[in-house]
Amino acid sequence: MGKPVVGEVVVLPFPQTNLQAGKRRPALVVADLSGADLVLCQITSQARSDGYSVALLGADFERGRLAVDSVVRPNRLFTVEESVVLYAAGKVKDAKLQEVKAKIRQLFT
Repeated sequence: MGKPVVGEVVVLPFPQTNLQAGKRRPALVVADLSGADLVLCQITSQARSDGYSVALLGADFERGRLAVDSVVRPNRLFTVEESVVLYAAGKVKDAKLQEVKAKIRQLFT
């Protein structure tokens, strides 16, 4: 697999709080940094109403999809090396990506 692009939903193993290997979880690529690093945004199937969460439905994908409707959490950003990514589950439509990026910008204003 090549380096994921901005807007792709990727799946990777999230570590547990005790640093043990965790479950495979989806995340949205929101920035492609130089080298092998990516900035990702957490995706969860657990409903959140924290003022930042963005619904992610099947209709929000231009290709692929997730098994269940989910929520993107723009207030949960993290950086990983592309080698950690297991596979791409799909790519969101540009309108959904822009909605998530707008919520990220709200964090810093």
